[in-house]
Amino acid sequence: MIKIKRIISPRGSITVPGDKSISHRAVMMASIARGKSRLKNVLLGQDCASTIDAFRRMGISIDIAGDTVYVEGRGLKGLSCPDGELYLGNSGTTIRLLSGILAGQGFEALLTGDSSLLQRPMKRVIKPLRLMGVDISGAGGGDLAPIRIKGPCALKAIDYMTEVASAQVKSAIMFAALYAKGRTTVTEPYTSRDHTERMFRFFGIDIEKKGLSVSVCGAQDMELAPRDIDIPGDISSAAFFMALGALSEGACIRIDNCGLNPTRAGMINVLKDMGADIEIIQGSDYFEPAGSIIIRYSQLRPIKIAKHDLPLMIDEIPLIALCATQAKGISVIEDVSELRVKETDRAQAIMTNLKGFGADLHMNGNNLIIKGPTSLKGVSVQSYNDHRMAMMSVIAGAVSRGVSHVSGAGCIDVSFPGFLDTLSSLTK
Repeated sequence: MIKIKRIISPRGSITVPGDKSISHRAVMMASIARGKSRLKNVLLGQDCASTIDAFRRMGISIDIAGDTVYVEGRGLKGLSCPDGELYLGNSGTTIRLLSGILAGQGFEALLTGDSSLLQRPMKRVIKPLRLMGVDISGAGGGDLAPIRIKGPCALKAIDYMTEVASAQVKSAIMFAALYAKGRTTVTEPYTSRDHTERMFRFFGIDIEKKGLSVSVCGAQDMELAPRDIDIPGDISSAAFFMALGALSEGACIRIDNCGLNPTRAGMINVLKDMGADIEIIQGSDYFEPAGSIIIRYSQLRPIKIAKHDLPLMIDEIPLIALCATQAKGISVIEDVSELRVKETDRAQAIMTNLKGFGADLHMNGNNLIIKGPTSLKGVSVQSYNDHRMAMMSVIAGAVSRGVSHVSGAGCIDVSFPGFLDTLSSLTK
């Protein structure tokens, strides 16, 4: 359990760990390239450690020096059969994207994880991979992990419309498409984050993007060259400090070397719409745009977030809900049903924890309704073993009167080792 007091006028410059989504994909792409890639500023939290461990167990040499990871890739079909099941912890990104890569290998693998991962929906990945000819099965009637993949499989191209806007589902299909004969197209109902598309292009894979569709042509004799990659800071991690700055009188927080991918800018756009004093300084655009974010305190106004916008800010919804508690008026976040299949039922966790802090909110069907402003008070809450809920609750404590306690906060290391130290640096 950690103890948090209200932070008065947080000020300073910080950086946040490397982007989790990009770190996963960089390790995966480097492993199926041929040769040595250097990956700098990799997030070495628990989820990405699961990805690294999985590829090591499939014969990939991976060395770590500080925040730099060196991967000796063995080519598109160079992975080896692991000795036993691949345990992937709590990482939904790892299990879903790795399913696409394993579809093109020549061995059988069993993918499993912790109790939370075993309850998260997998049919959204299993169904399209099966249509591509993958011998793949899941528990619970085919909707849950463990997932078993038996190779080798003769993969065929498909034209597929996903049921949900999910970068993980899209990416699994794109990876499998590398091993399929023909041109595979995946179309989403709404835009999701595009890190895989950018990473494919960076490694020299020819893809075509039209509207909500992306197409990949399989090439059995293709070899990917290694790459050196500098990974920007994770905007989802930066979002916690954006919320702190927007809600704390006298605050001025600068976040440097942060990813500014437009498909991840939902939190920035929402804060702007709420009237936050936020400044963006564009920096490099290496293969992902990056720069600095400066956030200062301001009085917020309410917001309405439509269902089709949620995929661009799905990880930041707990923080947006927290910010809405201090906006003057009624905020609405439409159809938060996808939050119910995260590391926990995140919609219910938001309700329980923010109500504990004194917020006025309720569910109307799947819509989250928040009335503000309300005076938040210190309280004891739990993390639900969900890293984002734990960090949101810490920030809520930092803007509340009195003292708060958050139990089970060790899960923060999944995505943000050093989070509490970074927070403390803004109080000096």
